[in-house]
Amino acid sequence: MPTTSASSSPIIFYDIATRPPVEKTCCSPNPWKSRLALKFKDVALKVPACRKFADGKDFFTLPIIEDPATGSLIGDSFDIAVYLHKTYPSSGGGDLFPAQTLDFDFKHPFIQVPLSECRDSEFPEYAKLNMNVDAAFTAHTQLTVQGFPFDPATEDITRSDFAKRVGVTRWEDLALVGEERDKLMDSFRDMLGGLGKLFMTDTTGPFLLGTKVSYADMMVGAWLRMMHVTLPESEWTQVTSWHHGLFGKFSLLTNLSHVTLHYRAAQGCSDSIVNSRQEAINARGASYYRYGCLLRDIMIDPDSA
Repeated sequence: MPTTSASSSPIIFYDIATRPPVEKTCCSPNPWKSRLALKFKDVALKVPACRKFADGKDFFTLPIIEDPATGSLIGDSFDIAVYLHKTYPSSGGGDLFPAQTLDFDFKHPFIQVPLSECRDSEFPEYAKLNMNVDAAFTAHTQLTVQGFPFDPATEDITRSDFAKRVGVTRWEDLALVGEERDKLMDSFRDMLGGLGKLFMTDTTGPFLLGTKVSYADMMVGAWLRMMHVTLPESEWTQVTSWHHGLFGKFSLLTNLSHVTLHYRAAQGCSDSIVNSRQEAINARGASYYRYGCLLRDIMIDPDSA
């Protein structure tokens, strides 16, 4: 049953652990999409398979939220945004999915995790953009290898796991230097140029709808957050200067100054939560649970708003 305001019971949010200080290093893009949506809706914060591989097998991912107010357990960043939109329609900033045309297509011949095509959605423009933005940034994530802030407690095993997934012997083999890195940076600049055309429709503010934030901005902002954290400072400075500084303005969107983060180890969660995730622990793609998952109870601080 939709409610007009945020629940008084904090929503439990599951994110991926990074090295301390996490306020600066947490940067996984899909959890960031949900973090921004939760922040936008001003929801207090305190899940089974949410995607499928192209062959139909379950693919377990983060983020996940658990809403004690409704008993709902929601996975996938897009589904979380839709849930917040429907359950708390007038909370916080209001409409996450205002009507707009989002014409951005990105084609790439290879993708490491063959997820299903864009699913049917009552917000098809947003669903399509989400798929294309994910593909566009994923094609350039090799730039982030040297700077990814792994949780020290699980860094070695996580690096090993990801190296196996992409068919290399060591994580370090994925690092790009010299001419190869310059080439991918050029591709990244060109991709952002194409994406940036969407932001030229309304130039009254830094967002797609000018001064109004929508979930489409959060899709882009979440990925830019990851690039900001993982790229060398000199390269991030380049990124913020490209296309008349367009994407540097997104530091406004991913500002954590009004968010208080609380953390507890995964083994500290309730037995019912652990049991309900047992299948995920054994599934491909669930290494985030095994190798570096923290439960982050992210609380919007009302006194800082």
